[in-house]
Amino acid sequence: MLLLPQLPEDLLLLLFSYSDTQALGRLAQVCRKFHSLVGRDTLWRRIAKVSLNTGITRLGRDAFPQIALKERVKFSQNWKRGRCHQEILLRWKYNLLPWLQLDDQWLYLSQAADILAYPLRQNGVGFQRRPISVYTGHRDDVCRFVVSESHIISGGGDGKVIVCNTCNSFYAAFSAHDQEVNCIDSRGHVIVSGSRDKTARIWSLCSNRLGECLHTIRTEDRVWSVAIDPMLSSVMTGTACCGHASPLRIWNLQSGQLESCLGSDFRRGAGVLDILYETPSVVLTCGYDTYIRQWDIRASTRRSVMEWEEPHDSALYCLQSDGNFMIASGSSRYGVVRLWDKRQSKSLQIHAGSRVGINETLNQIQGPRVKSYLQLKNTEQYFEKQQDEGTGSGS
Repeated sequence: MLLLPQLPEDLLLLLFSYSDTQALGRLAQVCRKFHSLVGRDTLWRRIAKVSLNTGITRLGRDAFPQIALKERVKFSQNWKRGRCHQEILLRWKYNLLPWLQLDDQWLYLSQAADILAYPLRQNGVGFQRRPISVYTGHRDDVCRFVVSESHIISGGGDGKVIVCNTCNSFYAAFSAHDQEVNCIDSRGHVIVSGSRDKTARIWSLCSNRLGECLHTIRTEDRVWSVAIDPMLSSVMTGTACCGHASPLRIWNLQSGQLESCLGSDFRRGAGVLDILYETPSVVLTCGYDTYIRQWDIRASTRRSVMEWEEPHDSALYCLQSDGNFMIASGSSRYGVVRLWDKRQSKSLQIHAGSRVGINETLNQIQGPRVKSYLQLKNTEQYFEKQQDEGTGSGS
């Protein structure tokens, strides 16, 4: 009669595959053989698919294959339970509300008319106190910027769009709108900008046609947000909802013609402040009406498939997703960032500043840690989801 550790590995893996997180953690403490088997990704993939921020998208793509799934499930437990370490990364004197973006080893953030680039420290914890690069050129504040491949593309209150190359000294600026550029996005060789002048414009990013306006979209309303779909076939605009048309509209990227509208029951003034494509057909939006909405264009364009309401009746300025079940939203009221599980109607946890406005939330799994960067007016707080001995996920 064979003892359990003497069974073939294939049979043991099959038996272990029916275990939950806590059971796998206990099995890993039985013996060295079990500890080695429990560390294999095949046992954790099923659990990782239903966990928060593990890098497994809804379509099954693994965004971080270099990190063991067991470790990512541990971090996911900390996301769910709100276990984190908080410290101040950067300080500055300006009482402004900047935008930020984390790109690989760099943190880019706007300060007045400039965009500052801070490299990640070699130990992977925090950033250097002084920026390595400063990208300038606007005569007014930077309203929004995006980092696309090796380009930093910004829109400012002066109505200009500026393109800078992070690898060399290339710089190009062109007048894009009559009023401030509220939003901007870029994919492939295309830039889309939106403005208070009630237009969205599609620009070429090709080196021989840089700054050439391909199409002008007249929205008849102030444009607060734009997003290019991952297939580069259309662009979605979010407007102030001061007219009779839906604030969410989809336009053909090649012709600039209207394709469809999303939603039919928006209240007047329910402007859309941020748009995020999770897949070519699934979109997340948020704005002044205090709701996060998930749209599935394949199912319906009249109503969203899911909704989550900000409980404090605050406008939601930005959101981010792990591509699966987790959403992070930021509002201006008391500097609140909320983490949501799409399978629940209430938020999982809340991180609040001291009466300052949160601008954008960015999440990235990098190395053996999960990091969430929350941008506040005067300070930048860093939340590092660390492994807790009490997670029950094994050693």
